[in-house]
Amino acid sequence: MSLEQLITNCKKNDARAQSQIYKLFANKLFSLCLKYSKNYVEAEDNLQDTFVTIFNKINQYKGKGSLEGWMKRIAVNTALQRYRTAGVFDIVNEDQIEDVTVDIDDDDVSIDFLLKIIQELPDRYRLVFNLYALDGYSHKEIAEMLEISSGTSKSNLARARLILKDKIEQFKATLSSQYL
Repeated sequence: MSLEQLITNCKKNDARAQSQIYKLFANKLFSLCLKYSKNYVEAEDNLQDTFVTIFNKINQYKGKGSLEGWMKRIAVNTALQRYRTAGVFDIVNEDQIEDVTVDIDDDDVSIDFLLKIIQELPDRYRLVFNLYALDGYSHKEIAEMLEISSGTSKSNLARARLILKDKIEQFKATLSSQYL
């Protein structure tokens, strides 16, 4: 069955079509949910909530743009919704923001290690870091998505980078001391 037919059938609340859509996109959306969640269990909850929203709003999908892109936006918004009202963001003065860069030598740090330390960031830092550094959103867009100021977005990104830089430096120091 074509994707267009699956969408049409989902709009008619066809359980088989919904199941097929789930099977086609669950892995990609779960990876996205995991990126914005504290842990695996929360990512599973976000995935479940994402598909509930997708199937409840499937009639709003008009075929403009890809279905996958539309579903990804729902997944990100579902994950972010948990944090919008939880007050996890620090309100700061933009003058307090310092620009921090993280230099990574691919030979020293594995992608698994990077993903692990990103996952360990406090919620407010992890969300902004992922949206900005990994997904390419601007601070203005992040501010709108998270209902914070762009200064808060910039501050949380700078703090995330600082934490990541410290963890990478500690990791490299540990590696260096092993070879002495």
